[in-house]
Amino acid sequence: MNKKEILKYSNFRKCFNFNYENLVVKDDKIFFKGELVEDSEKKYAEGENFINVGYNFKNSKAKALSNLFPIKFKFRGKIVNSIEGVLQGIKYKNQTIQNQILEYSGLDAYHTRSANSLDFWSNSGLLYWQGKEIVRESEEYQLFLDELYLSVLKNPLYQQFLLATENKYILHHIGCENANETVLTRFEYEQRLNSLRAYLKNIKKDL
Repeated sequence: MNKKEILKYSNFRKCFNFNYENLVVKDDKIFFKGELVEDSEKKYAEGENFINVGYNFKNSKAKALSNLFPIKFKFRGKIVNSIEGVLQGIKYKNQTIQNQILEYSGLDAYHTRSANSLDFWSNSGLLYWQGKEIVRESEEYQLFLDELYLSVLKNPLYQQFLLATENKYILHHIGCENANETVLTRFEYEQRLNSLRAYLKNIKKDL
């Protein structure tokens, strides 16, 4: 993927009218924009105005947009099997290990994080792609994420997953807010999915 294409989407994302809101906890229940997303009995995959992304949901729209969902696409010359495989792989400096993780999807991809306990990336704030350092808190890393999601967008099935959400806000209510504890915060995730859908609609409109 060329740099011009990445910058085009990156600028679109930054200018996108993204209405991010904090979750509200009240009486052991969690609300998003006034709608219930979790209580003592269950977590909700979909509301009137939101799709709550999560791999464990049976709702197909909520599950299909999870980073863990198996979806094959090409990223920086590598064929990978899920977004999660990339997000877990970048925690490893060792290229052999990273390349193995890129082949994983689902909970298998997620659980590869357990092998990183002796060299936990958050201690240094450094991530890696094929041995090259990327500072977690940097514009370079944000462009890396843009390229990652723009790459999976080239998969026609992923496009359909996004469009199936119609105009509902794409939420990931269990997402972590602290960038020192995750390689993808709730804000970074939701901003990309919501802006990516709008970007896709623009592309299709221009065809």
